[in-house]
Amino acid sequence: MSDHDTVLLVIDAQESFRHRDYWDEELASAYIDRQQALIDGAEARGITVIQIFHVDGSGPFSESSGFVRTLGPLRIAPKATFRKSRHSALVGSGLDVWLTENGVRRLLVSGIRTEQCCETTTRHASDLGYQVDYVGEATLTFPMTDATGRSWSAREIRDRTELVLSGRFARIATVEQALAGRGELLAA
Repeated sequence: MSDHDTVLLVIDAQESFRHRDYWDEELASAYIDRQQALIDGAEARGITVIQIFHVDGSGPFSESSGFVRTLGPLRIAPKATFRKSRHSALVGSGLDVWLTENGVRRLLVSGIRTEQCCETTTRHASDLGYQVDYVGEATLTFPMTDATGRSWSAREIRDRTELVLSGRFARIATVEQALAGRGELLAA
C-alpha cells in the first residue's frame, strides 16, 4: 500500500448536525481537532481527501436547508465530493465507481456518526475488499439511550464500535497511525 492508493473519507462532517437536539459542542470540539489533524496530515502526505455529505428530503439534511455544507470550523479542500442518502457512503453515491477508477485499495474512515455512517461504510468497504483504517478519534457521536433505558456515553459507543470492527473489518488506528500507513506502522 502507498499513499497513492489510499484515500481519506470524511463522512457527513456537516452543519446539519448542529441542528439536531443531541448536538454537543464539547464533544464536537475534540472531534474537530482530531478530524482537522487527519485532514491536514493526509494533505501533507499527498493522500487524497474525499468528502461525503448525507442528504435526505427534509429537515437539516435537505439540500434546501442550507446546512449540507462543511462543519465549521473544519478546513477541507476535497479532491471529490459525493452525496449519499444511505448509511454506507458506498451505496448510490458514485463513490464506489470513483474508488475503482482511481485504483484505491486503502481507506481511512472518519466523520460523523461513529456507529452509524462511519461504521456502516467501514463494514461495507471491508466486504468489498478494501483495506480499512478506522480512525475512531476522528469520528463523532453523541450519547444514546437503549431500549432498556441504559444510557451509553459517546465514549462507550466509540469503544463498542472499535471493538466490533477491530481485526474483522478494519484496523483501529489513531490519526498518527493512520497517516503512518500499514507498512511503516508494522515496521516500528
